[in-house]
Amino acid sequence: MIGDGRCIGVFDSGIGGLTVVRELRRRLPNEDIVYFGDTARVPYGIKSSETVTRFAHETCDFLLQFDPKMIVVACNTASAAALPALEASLSVPVCGVVEPGAKEAVLLANGHSIAVVATEATINSDAYRRAMKRYQPDARVIQKPCPLFVPLAEEGRRCEDPITRSVVRDYLEPVVRLDPKVLVLGCTHYPLLKGAIEEVTGPDIQLVDSGEQTAKAVVLHLKSVGALADADEPGRLSCYVSDNPQRFRELGQRFLDHPIVDVTWISPEQFFACDVKVNAE
Repeated sequence: MIGDGRCIGVFDSGIGGLTVVRELRRRLPNEDIVYFGDTARVPYGIKSSETVTRFAHETCDFLLQFDPKMIVVACNTASAAALPALEASLSVPVCGVVEPGAKEAVLLANGHSIAVVATEATINSDAYRRAMKRYQPDARVIQKPCPLFVPLAEEGRRCEDPITRSVVRDYLEPVVRLDPKVLVLGCTHYPLLKGAIEEVTGPDIQLVDSGEQTAKAVVLHLKSVGALADADEPGRLSCYVSDNPQRFRELGQRFLDHPIVDVTWISPEQFFACDVKVNAE
């Protein structure tokens, strides 16, 4: 059987989506991945749903020129705001990060309470609670915004750092007292703080990494439609950013857990004209 050698397109407002790419590469090492980080317009979380949806459409138009077999919205804000519009307008399958994490959380909770930690924008969107209610209408969902987790991750603060531990305790100890059985990491930055989070939640609360669950969903879809790549050679990761490729390269390797070699800056003229010259910066 001949495999589908087309790439998987992935996008985020910045570097956080690389934790999703990390999981994809672990499960699908032979797939080519094209990643776009909209670093010139980050963060999406403070923008309106209409603006985020417009940005998501523009990014998908950019990725479509690479002829992807699937597009992964590796951004909780964009998944919450734009996924239905993208699914309705794109000719390729689209997978967001909210639905897979919500589904796994409901399964693991088995009727018990579920906690969701995420950015303020994602919590305010109520996307995780609404998704969980679709799988279990009487699901009990505790939602907690943890805005300082993102800068901690981007600053490279380790899990054993006293500042990290203090912030994590401040956010999560009130949540733990409510006795959830599952805690969803509803932001792609948060897995970098997993060790510090587990110190507070303890062994009785199961953590759900929305990026990990998204990667599993992508694998299931590609297998179901016979669209996996041939296993002859390792896949290639190509990264494109709308600003500051050097910072993306330096920070991104922590999120990817691997050096990033191929990073290309795309000027606004190239981005909106969809005229890409593939040369690493």
